[in-house]
Parts: sequence; structure tokens; C-alpha cells
Amino acid sequence: MLFDSHAHLNNDTFTEEQREALIADIEASDLSYVMDIGFDLPSSLQAVKDAQRLPWCYAVVGVHPHDAKTMDEEMLIMIKGLTKKDKVQAIGEIGLDFHYNHSDQDTQRHWFRRQIQLANELKMPIVIHSREADQETMDILKEEGAFSEERAGWFPKRPGPDGRMEKDCRVLLHCFSGSKELGQQYVKLGATLSIAGPVTYKNNRKTSDVAASIPIEYLLVETDSPYLTPEPFRGRKNKPPYVEHTARRVALLKGMDYEEVCRITCENAKRFFDID
Repeated sequence: MLFDSHAHLNNDTFTEEQREALIADIEASDLSYVMDIGFDLPSSLQAVKDAQRLPWCYAVVGVHPHDAKTMDEEMLIMIKGLTKKDKVQAIGEIGLDFHYNHSDQDTQRHWFRRQIQLANELKMPIVIHSREADQETMDILKEEGAFSEERAGWFPKRPGPDGRMEKDCRVLLHCFSGSKELGQQYVKLGATLSIAGPVTYKNNRKTSDVAASIPIEYLLVETDSPYLTPEPFRGRKNKPPYVEHTARRVALLKGMDYEEVCRITCENAKRFFDID
């Protein structure tokens, strides 16, 4: 069982023909589930449509920090309305991106906080984007109660590596690119980390260290397609079936069977997104 925990079937560069070809590729693969992740209002609407018509697809709705400059309170109300639709499982991807700064930093901070507040109001999981903003991302999550005992109480506990049940705040750091020390801090707070295609790159020692050192109970795998294509397909557009190569690399780094990594990360993702 393979679960691509973060993909963009809703990418606005796809023609309808390209999207249908992508769907056919997914249905011919070993994938069991794909999360279609919103990054602005139109993509969130498309994710909802995809989830409604594709049995293996689920949606996440929200506004990416690149698009924070487009947000206002009316749009936030519209995002809230989308959460009432069937198979919408989380708010995301939201956060901070201080690499590109497509939206100014204060605007990013404001709408990051407002969307965390919305997720708390709705008692929903949160999918986080963080780039070159590690400490501030964590600080805002803490300040807005994303790791509070109250929030942890809304969700069932998760099994830790020693079998004991631990708090799960349903906060996912997608395409985690921080250090293993930062990853360890996050999982202690009750977060989950998702590993993407860069773990397959020969020069990406940091993400390999995270995948090797963080217990599998706290990890998901993803493509972030059509971006971040893993080896051996680097240079092409990414697509959800390529998550296999990320899972195989995680298995190698952890000294585990590939099938076991697929099974556990799929169970982790189903638990995180509350999918039966």
C-alpha cells in the first residue's frame, strides 16, 4: 500500500488532457491514496472536485505563503466553507516561505496565523510549508496553540516506536528539509514529518539523516508533484507513482523492507488524515 501524502493534481499548468493522463497513470500504479493539496482558492476548489470524483483521492484546502497576498477575510470564509465538503481532510498547505518572498513576510505571517486559527476552530489537521523560516514557523505554531494540550486532546493518540501511545497534534511538516535535531523537536511536540523526492539526491545528506534517524512511526512519504522529482526521473515532471522511489530510499536508509515502509507510512497517513 502506497500513500502519496502531498501532490498537486490541481496544478494550474495542467490541461484537462494532461490531468486525465495523470489520473490514468495513478490508477495503473500501486498507489492506494493521494492527497490533493490546495495552494490558493482555485486549486483548493479543484482539489475538492478531484476528491469527489476519484475514490482514491482526498483534498486539503488552504492558501500557500506565496499566495498570501491574495487573501482577505472573505477568502478565509470561502476556505472554511470548502472544509464542509466530503473528503476534505485538513487545512493546507500553509506556512512561511522566506526564500522567494512572493508575498511580503508580514502578510505571510498574518495569514499563516489566521489559517492555524481556522484549523483550531474546526479541529482539523494542518499541513505546513516552511522554507528558510524554520524557527519562526515553529514559534508561530507554538504561539497559536498548534501543539497545545487542548489541541492534542482533540485527536486520538498515536503509537510511538516503543509501543506506548503518544500525543498527536495533527501538524504535518510537508517536504521536511530541516535538520534531524529540528525534526526530533517537532515529533516531541506531536508533529509528523513528510519525506519527499530530495531524499533520493546524492548530495542531500541532511534529509537522508532525518529519514534515517526519525522513527518510522512519525514519517510519511510524498511527491509534491509535479515538483521535486526523485531519482531516477529527476529532470522530468514529478507524478504520484514516483513516490515509490522515495519510499525505497527511506527503506534503504532505515534498513527496513520496502513493503514494510509502504505499509507503515500508509497507516500513518490514514491516521493523520482520519481516513478509514
